Amino acid sequence: MPFPISITILLIIITVAISMYAWRNQNLMENWVHHPQSVAQHNEWWRLLTSGFLHADFGHLFFNMFSFYMFGRVVEQYFMAIFGPTMGIVLYLVLYLGAIILSDLPTYFKHRNDRGYYSLGASGGVAAIIFSSIYFNPQSELIIFPIPFHIKGYIFGALYLIYSYYQARRAGDGINHSAHFYGALFGVVFTIGLVPEYFPRFLELILE
Repeated sequence: MPFPISITILLIIITVAISMYAWRNQNLMENWVHHPQSVAQHNEWWRLLTSGFLHADFGHLFFNMFSFYMFGRVVEQYFMAIFGPTMGIVLYLVLYLGAIILSDLPTYFKHRNDRGYYSLGASGGVAAIIFSSIYFNPQSELIIFPIPFHIKGYIFGALYLIYSYYQARRAGDGINHSAHFYGALFGVVFTIGLVPEYFPRFLELILE
C-alpha cells in the first residue's frame, strides 16, 4: 500500500517545525544541539541525531531543505520501486538518519574535549541523499529559481561540496560543514552496497 504522504515531505515539515520552534526555545536548542563534550562526558548520544533537526537560521534551513526536496523525492521513489513501499521507506530513513549520525562522529572525536564547540544542521543527511540520487541518475537536471537556471545533478553535487569546503575553512558559524563530506561518502557507499547493479550504468552516464 502506498504511503499517503511522501516521507521526504514529512521529514521536511518536521525539520522546519522543530528548527523554527528551537529558535524561540533556547532550552530545546541547548539540549538538542551537537555538543561533543556533553556526549563524551554525559553520554548524551541523542545529540548526534537531534542536531540534524536544528538549523542556525532561515538561510541555512532553506538551503538544506531545498536540496533535500530536490533530490530526496528521487531517492525515495527509487528505493520504493526497487525494495517495495515498506522496505524502501525503511532503507530511505536509514540512509538519511544514519548519515546524520555517522557524519557527526568525526566531529565528535575531534572536539570531544572542546567545551566551546557546538554544531547543528541536517547537512550529513542531505549530502547522503544528494549523492545517492546522483548515483541513480547523474544526468538529471535541476532548475534553479528564479533565473531559471538548468544544472546537472552531479555538477550541483560538486558545487555543494566545494561550498562546504569553503565554509568549513571559514568555520565559526556553528554549522558542521565537514559533515557534508562524510554524509556524501556514506550516501554513495550505502547506495552502492544496496544496489550494486546500477554501478556500471552510473559509470556509463558519467562518461557520456
